[in-house]
Amino acid sequence: MHKIYPILILLSMACLPTLSQVNKRDSLIQQLGKSKEDTAKVLLLCAIGEATENNEPETAKQYFRQAGLLSRKLHYDAGEYKYLYLYGNALIIQGNYDSSLYYQQQALAMAEKMKDSLSIGISLFNIGISYREMSSFEKAIEYCLRGRKIIDELGNEKLEMQVDDALQVLYYNRTNYDQAIVYGEKAVALARKLGMKEYLGKYLINVSLSYQNRNQPKKTMAVLEEALKIGQELQDNRILMVVRQNLAGAALKQHDYALTRKYAEETLDLSRKIGSTDGETTALRTIAVTYLQEGKLATAKAYAHQAMALSKTWNYKVEELSLYRLLSGIGYAEKDLEHGLLYDDTMYAKLEGMVKEVISKQSADLEKKYETEKKESRIHQLEAEKTVQDLRIRQKNIINYILIGGAATLSFIALLTYRNYRQKQALQQKRINELQTEKQLAATEAVLKGEEQERTRLAKDLHDGLGGMLSGIKYSFNTMKGNLIMTAENLQAFERGIDMLDSSINEMRRVAHNLMPEALVKFGLDTALRDFCHDINQSGSLKLQYQSSGLENVEIESNTAITVYRIVQELVNNVLKHAGAATAVVQIIKNETGIAITVEDDGKGFDTAILQRSKGIGWSNIHSRIDYLNGKMDIESTPQKGTSVLIELPV
Repeated sequence: MHKIYPILILLSMACLPTLSQVNKRDSLIQQLGKSKEDTAKVLLLCAIGEATENNEPETAKQYFRQAGLLSRKLHYDAGEYKYLYLYGNALIIQGNYDSSLYYQQQALAMAEKMKDSLSIGISLFNIGISYREMSSFEKAIEYCLRGRKIIDELGNEKLEMQVDDALQVLYYNRTNYDQAIVYGEKAVALARKLGMKEYLGKYLINVSLSYQNRNQPKKTMAVLEEALKIGQELQDNRILMVVRQNLAGAALKQHDYALTRKYAEETLDLSRKIGSTDGETTALRTIAVTYLQEGKLATAKAYAHQAMALSKTWNYKVEELSLYRLLSGIGYAEKDLEHGLLYDDTMYAKLEGMVKEVISKQSADLEKKYETEKKESRIHQLEAEKTVQDLRIRQKNIINYILIGGAATLSFIALLTYRNYRQKQALQQKRINELQTEKQLAATEAVLKGEEQERTRLAKDLHDGLGGMLSGIKYSFNTMKGNLIMTAENLQAFERGIDMLDSSINEMRRVAHNLMPEALVKFGLDTALRDFCHDINQSGSLKLQYQSSGLENVEIESNTAITVYRIVQELVNNVLKHAGAATAVVQIIKNETGIAITVEDDGKGFDTAILQRSKGIGWSNIHSRIDYLNGKMDIESTPQKGTSVLIELPV
């Protein structure tokens, strides 16, 4: 299930009061009818746009354009600068990141023309935010740090507050959630201190994302509820939309699909009202996910196709990938393997294209930087020793960038190769013919039940009989030790005897546990297998990973659980004895069709034809238990490439 990632809000660098937006806008519009064609009207038009942009971004853009036209007519550079960066912010609210970047770059050029350090710092930061929303994090960091350096020198708490929020969003996008929380809580604290509720609502939304990803549900719900109250108080549809979108994500994580759909439908209405196409796309996909989980496949497909149409229209590449994956899941749920595979292949093809595009772009940027550094190195070779040392440090950084880029490329290639391998495995059909008659199966059942009963009896006899006797002997020896006077040599021999007795008791307990694991009887199959794999790991003889799905809170019939446990135990023992493997994986999946057991290792492998002639007790026991449960087994092994065993049991 995909997570629903709410929109991260970009804040303009203006400092707005905490009045209701509707009342503020109406008041400003009344003033507009009485204003003259001067610089005051420019600022008034910008203020009306700012009060409108969250609920009606298209209307806000009209006011900003009027402000820009009037500024050019009056040759009012400060007004034209304000128009450019506010218009860029409105575009980001609508999800139009490329156009937003263009206007923020124009704003920077105007700020440099005015030689206004504050405006330059703000524009650098806004450009960084635009790059952040376009997932160009290297450039985002570069511009944000340049802007922050200028803004920090001004000592303005209102600007610092917005800088902290922008940094929290940037660290969130880089999945550094702890650092994001640090900056987010700073921004929230400053917004409270300054009494700026509109900003506080947005900062609470942003920090809720990091809380959610750090699995802090109480903090997540607390900040979202506070943000919701602020949005209702300010009548800010943008805040209300994003809060509900985040609440939908939290409900989805808790598998409450009815509540998820309620919030998503509210998000959808608000997104359409304010013209947020990315919010609309995400809401449609969320609704489709809830219907998929409820088995309403036709309705889920309809919503998914609506979302896909919007994604393609607005070029939301990441959302498009998520929707292809969702449509693939719907196809598989409908047992439409053809369309399921088609959507899967389309998703991976587009993912590969995006990866290649990113790698190509990064490589070009790194190459350009490298060439630039080489030219600068030639120019500055005649300068002082300190300058030469600085250039060498820069060159080393460029080489590090190239190495990081190469490592990233190799990682992507490895990911794609692994994905292809897993896909081939998942599509293989594994069948074996049933060779046992009902009479043979009944005989096998009797033998297996008798064997397990005997194991249970022996385990109890060892534990309760021999175990009690050995423990009694140990107690008697310890009592005698306190009452006897012995030489140092005799005392040492006596203590060695007690140690050997301890070893005997531990060995007896190990044998009793192997005969009938106590965890299997008390806690069930999942816990018993997890303990078994953990014990193998602790022994250091094999790195064994255990994975399970669908076994939580599921009661499995005793004979079936014992049989599955013995099958896994025997397969792992074969890996230890014959495979020469360093790592192995045990995977148990319980679904409506039965239980699937997969055991894989990276050992030396073998020719599977040998098994046709094998008369070993281990393989014979495995076959008997599989036949008892009417199951089937498929073995795939290649010399020097390991072995994979898949067993399907229709229980």
